Amino acid sequence: MIPRDSRVFVAGHRGLVGSALVRKLEGEGFSNVLTATRDELDLRDQSEVSHWFKANRPEYVFLVAGTVGGIMANSTRPAEFIYDNMMIHGTVVHAAHEYDTSKLLYLGSSCIYPRAAEQPISEDELLTGPLEPTNEWYAVAKIAGIKLCQAYRRQYGRDFISAMPTNLYGPGDNFDLVSSHVLPALMRKFHDSIGEPDPEVVVWGTGSPMREFLHVDDLASACLYLMEHYSDDSHINVGTGVDLSIKELAEKVRDVVNPQARLTFDASKADGTPRKVLDVSKLNDLGWSPSYDLDTGIRSTYEWFLAEQESQHALRGMSDTVGAA
Repeated sequence: MIPRDSRVFVAGHRGLVGSALVRKLEGEGFSNVLTATRDELDLRDQSEVSHWFKANRPEYVFLVAGTVGGIMANSTRPAEFIYDNMMIHGTVVHAAHEYDTSKLLYLGSSCIYPRAAEQPISEDELLTGPLEPTNEWYAVAKIAGIKLCQAYRRQYGRDFISAMPTNLYGPGDNFDLVSSHVLPALMRKFHDSIGEPDPEVVVWGTGSPMREFLHVDDLASACLYLMEHYSDDSHINVGTGVDLSIKELAEKVRDVVNPQARLTFDASKADGTPRKVLDVSKLNDLGWSPSYDLDTGIRSTYEWFLAEQESQHALRGMSDTVGAA
């Protein structure tokens, strides 16, 4: 077990995963959680990051920062997705080595796997075939992050590990209709349709792709569990092992947010990978499993969404919300 007074750095603490990790760590009694805003620390700048590590000497690092988004964001901002993510993991991993961090967990993404990977996707599928073209820039950066951790482990004996989560959702998500992922985008669309005389929500693609979804609080739990129970060269999948079609997902969100809305599908938009569900047997064998089922997770996330609006708090991607970016 990690001593609860250890200096623990959450890189990317304002994001969906980072904010969930801070909640988890504080809830578990960690008394010295270190964070830094973008204004305080540019994670793409090696000199800034090295200086910060020298001054703060974190003993444990959760590297969950990054530039993220859905198909549209990946397609329109490929340079940002590959540059930002490669620089962020490069600077933090190197500084963790420089200043003798005890352990680092690097968070990747399930998009690292080939488009035609055998389903469910095991860790061994990495680099066995071509990537999905709609997010290859992000995927290449995340694969480089895995290999970077492996390289520092092999050359310097560093206890750096990597975890690959499936699609995430939950409190703190991004609801911008251009840059968000599918579940928060659907939630936003159905919410915006409330009160319309004939509400219709258009879903990108055919609705046929199969996807898996993990509540972000479950991911935070898994990250802490891996930090305390896992030390290996290989990355490890984090998910539920259960998938459903985008059409089924849209119906679930509709039933929670606005049951009166009609669903239509825009087949001119890209579907992405036909199916993506992770083989999580390796993680389950370690003794961890998720606590949220999807229906409960969607309902609780929408309740959080409404509570944030009611209290006038900023919701990411909601330009009509007070204080939103």
